[in-house]
Amino acid sequence: MIRASSRKTAAGRLLFCGGVLALLIPAVAGCEAGSDAPTLQYHSASSGAHTVRDDITITNVFVLGAPAGSTLPSGSSAGLFLSLYNSGRNSDKLESVTAPGTAASISLPGGSVALPAGTSPVNLTGPQPEVLLNGLQMTLTGGSNITLFLQFQHAGQVKLVVPVMAQSFYFKTYSPAPATPAAPGSASASPSSS
Repeated sequence: MIRASSRKTAAGRLLFCGGVLALLIPAVAGCEAGSDAPTLQYHSASSGAHTVRDDITITNVFVLGAPAGSTLPSGSSAGLFLSLYNSGRNSDKLESVTAPGTAASISLPGGSVALPAGTSPVNLTGPQPEVLLNGLQMTLTGGSNITLFLQFQHAGQVKLVVPVMAQSFYFKTYSPAPATPAAPGSASASPSSS
């Protein structure tokens, strides 16, 4: 019996040591990358805000900011990206979008966006912005959030808090909003470093 118990102890120790090694190998391999490895930012498949109002599904809503480390200055423009789907039996229409305290106006393609009943989603998802926040009333920095109000013809008003995504990593392929012409005697509307 003494041998049997020492065998169990030896087997237990071997199993324990193997488990510890299995846990340490990824940690040691991670150390090999060193501190000079680039910092990667993870983006889920749906990085933006989303909600459902009546039969309207609103997904992937975000504002494209300046490249990481920069801000979009007040007075400039920013692109808003979103996808809309009407699963109902009656058509609807996105009539307007507002962002009080953030943008003087928001322009929609054609002035409004038709949402036919039960058809394919309407994707205003880029890479070129089709919805523009014009005349920013504040600086926008990647990682911050803004509040939008979407006004639908039948579904009514929808309030959304949406992220500002830095134009980096996955969002680097998205085009920024066209530059807003500077008014006489005012500063340029190009991105500034923060």
